[in-house]
Amino acid sequence: MRPGSDSLTIKSRWIFRITLVIIMGVLGYFSTAQTLGYAMRKSDPARAFALASRDGRVVALFAQQTAGATAEDRAPGDELARRAIILDPTAVPALASLGLSFQARGDIASARSLFAYAERLTRRDLQVQVWAIEDAVGRGNISSALHHYDIALRTSAQAPALLFPILASAIGDPSIRNSLISTLTAKPAWGSSFIEFAATAPSDPVATAQLYLGLQRVRVPIPQAASAKIVATLLSRDRIDAAWSYYEALHPGISRNASRQASFVGVPDEPSPFDWAPINDTGITTSIERRGQRASFEIATAATIGGALLQQLQVLPPGSYRIAGRSAGINQPMVSQPYWSLTCRDGRELGRVEVPASAKDGGRFTGRFDVPLGCPVQVLVLTARSSDAIGGLSGRIENVLLSPLA
Repeated sequence: MRPGSDSLTIKSRWIFRITLVIIMGVLGYFSTAQTLGYAMRKSDPARAFALASRDGRVVALFAQQTAGATAEDRAPGDELARRAIILDPTAVPALASLGLSFQARGDIASARSLFAYAERLTRRDLQVQVWAIEDAVGRGNISSALHHYDIALRTSAQAPALLFPILASAIGDPSIRNSLISTLTAKPAWGSSFIEFAATAPSDPVATAQLYLGLQRVRVPIPQAASAKIVATLLSRDRIDAAWSYYEALHPGISRNASRQASFVGVPDEPSPFDWAPINDTGITTSIERRGQRASFEIATAATIGGALLQQLQVLPPGSYRIAGRSAGINQPMVSQPYWSLTCRDGRELGRVEVPASAKDGGRFTGRFDVPLGCPVQVLVLTARSSDAIGGLSGRIENVLLSPLA
């Protein structure tokens, strides 16, 4: 082979290699750009679009970001959405964006068609489910609305924060409440969380109480803390009768003419204001101790420390009442004996009954309170006086009952 021919062959090889490197570099750049664009499609849709404008999924999210509030303002976003669908017919955000544009122009039928197609592609898109909820509510189709609530809450981690407040505010409508009870009877994964949420800040605590009672009837358990919270909320809004009615429905056979849980059996771990509630503070330790079928209220206070130990809210009608019970292990001089007091909710004290040393009369104590008119809610409280004894106050209340005076 001639020398000139060898030189041409070597040069051709180098040109080929350089061209190949350039092509690979260009392909590598576009591949990297596409990868980066897709990775940042949610955090920065505009930058993602600049890097990956041929990826329908990226273009779809950018279309959502650029969509305006009015039909006219939505035009640029609509063009991007159509482009995204051409690039990727399964780009659900683009379908949703176009659906909202049709809705803004009053073409509800086309909007429904697009959103229905989007839902057939995936049930995990929150915007699609929220639109379906709003559309069902607008048509008065409660069953369909709750169906889409269920889907959204089961498939989106963001859904509870968005949908729980809306759902909780809607249960004042009896038809919605009854349908929701049917939904919760199936015990969906989000059900327990919603039941607890409904008690936290109810716009209508009476409706929440009715929801809870409806769930109780179909054997859906209500957490103690939720029940206690709704009772407290009703009382704080002066819905006294509603609070008592709810509590009474949970405890058949009780009477508003007497205190409850005389022997401390059955006091819940999360007490409502109508249950016995031990009070603990600096230097004061109290608890309800359960021993098989028996229970008692245990007391221990430091020397020189006094204060409330135990309380229970009452809704006694006007009249005369007797308090009677028994203590054990309490050994205090008269000046530092604990005592029971009954106080109106407005602060008027109706009297005190001392708890004498337990060695006297087998630890039994008794006394009387008179409830006047204009005092519909009372608080029965056991209070410790400060004691000079080295060990402070210790002992227990084995039972106590406030009942009408015969």
